[in-house]
Amino acid sequence: MNNIALGRYMPLDSVVHHLDPRAKIMVLLFLMIAVFIPAGAIGYIVIAAFIIVALLLSKLQLSYALRAMKPMIWMMIFLLVINVLVIKTGTPWIQWGWLSVYSDAIYQTLYIVVRLMFMIVLTTILTATTKPLDLTLGIEKLLKPFEKIGLPAHIIAMMISIALRFIPTLIEETQRIMNAQASRGVDFENGGLKEKIFSILSLIVPLFVSSFDRAEQLANAMEARGYDPNRTRTRYKVLKMNTLDIFGMALSVMILGVCVGIWIL
Repeated sequence: MNNIALGRYMPLDSVVHHLDPRAKIMVLLFLMIAVFIPAGAIGYIVIAAFIIVALLLSKLQLSYALRAMKPMIWMMIFLLVINVLVIKTGTPWIQWGWLSVYSDAIYQTLYIVVRLMFMIVLTTILTATTKPLDLTLGIEKLLKPFEKIGLPAHIIAMMISIALRFIPTLIEETQRIMNAQASRGVDFENGGLKEKIFSILSLIVPLFVSSFDRAEQLANAMEARGYDPNRTRTRYKVLKMNTLDIFGMALSVMILGVCVGIWIL
């Protein structure tokens, strides 16, 4: 649990850490769109090269970013099983009795896995290089024009920021509950299906109770400090974009354009 990287801010001194949060959010948005464009191997190689450069500039290790993929392993295995059972096109690679594994099933699974990996690594870079308060301010500034049509920009930004902020807290709480239950004789690794269900329930129930308790404490603390989401707010920190911010967004737009061009052609 302690190895999960998504949502953790890493206080390092790097170029990416000093970028404007609005620019980083826009880069993430453009690249997310590019990931979902069927640009083939060339498009994904371009996106992968950008991610590697971003990791190097942010002084984050690739292993740290890939650590966020661990919770997705079981879902990937599930996707592989479903694709093997459903997709029956392409070249048959394995035939064992009633079970037949076709090439298209493997390719489709790899296609989905690569997309998930890109999205998770990109999100990890954003959360690891951006303070939660800066991320809230960046989201709020980007959503500010939509307030004219009634969109509560500040409330949405605050909810996203709180959700990201409490990911590491919930992970630590889960680990603490698992250690406490293990000391009482609960086995999370061995046992049959019935024992597994009871062990999971012994983890989920106190985790939900603790989460609701933390949410209530946070709400009471915000009310005690006079927090009102509808009031006009002033900012001590004023966001300003520089040349590197514009260059990063322009580069992400170019990558998006390359992926669209490959898809069209």
